[in-house]
Amino acid sequence: MSFFDSEIVQKESKSLFEDYQSLMQLGGRYGKFDREGKIMFIQQMEAMMERYRIFMKRFELSEDFAAQMTVEQLKTQLGQFGMTPQQMFEQMEQTLKRMKAEIEP
Repeated sequence: MSFFDSEIVQKESKSLFEDYQSLMQLGGRYGKFDREGKIMFIQQMEAMMERYRIFMKRFELSEDFAAQMTVEQLKTQLGQFGMTPQQMFEQMEQTLKRMKAEIEP
């Protein structure tokens, strides 16, 4: 069975994509959130990032050709911006840390 034929992979992929889309739409109104709303948004982003990190690790650990090609495509795309997957995650974490710092009392 191919990596992408897995029902678990398909469900998590769909769920991550939908959650990401929802958070991005919600994020457009982030500046209008009260403090509690901002905290909730940041927590949801952190949880989604952790899920994405785990999902990507599954790709990296898989011996499936399609999964390995997906990892290489991500590396190539990020490389066009001078970034590695690890740097992408670190940059996202730094952004969330700055967002947290801005709302601390």
